[in-house]
Amino acid sequence: MTDEAGPWLVVGLGNPGREYAGNRHNVGFMVAELLAGRLGGKFGRHKRAMAEVAEGRLGFGGPKLVLMKPLTYMNLSGGPVVALAQFHKIPPGRVIAVHDELDIPYGQLRVKCGGGEGGHNGLRSMSKSLGTKDYVRVRFGIGRPPGRQDPADFVLSDFSAVERKELEFLVDRAADVVESVVTRGVEPTQNLYHGG
Repeated sequence: MTDEAGPWLVVGLGNPGREYAGNRHNVGFMVAELLAGRLGGKFGRHKRAMAEVAEGRLGFGGPKLVLMKPLTYMNLSGGPVVALAQFHKIPPGRVIAVHDELDIPYGQLRVKCGGGEGGHNGLRSMSKSLGTKDYVRVRFGIGRPPGRQDPADFVLSDFSAVERKELEFLVDRAADVVESVVTRGVEPTQNLYHGG
């Protein structure tokens, strides 16, 4: 998995608009923004896709990353992803979706390639538009909603004050996981980060 095969597309999943910025559902945007900062890239509106896009290389002469934040709402994310993947000629196997995950405790990160969408509308839209589920997912655990709160309301609420104390560190770690997938591959990244 080196740069010889071309760039990688990193999709930060979230909803556009200031009112959603701090939501659990927008953690993908947060990771994409941090990665853009690391690469020295700035997000700007793309001419071919309904998305904000930033580009850069990992290290000097390293793999090229195309970072995107779809500007559609979560359940329509697939369209911009396909448009950008086609524009850059990036196959699904080099697409990484960064998203919130209800089925993983808060603070845990998991990586997998393919599999189901677990009811996540952003992933469902991506799988449908790409015509495959065989892309990489970096899953950011947000845990289950407390009590009887509807999961749909939970993901669209902001992180709690307690969660926010760790959030910056966890977003940073999630960005490390994305970089590891690109430079090392999925399995070595799982071995490295699935310990906790």
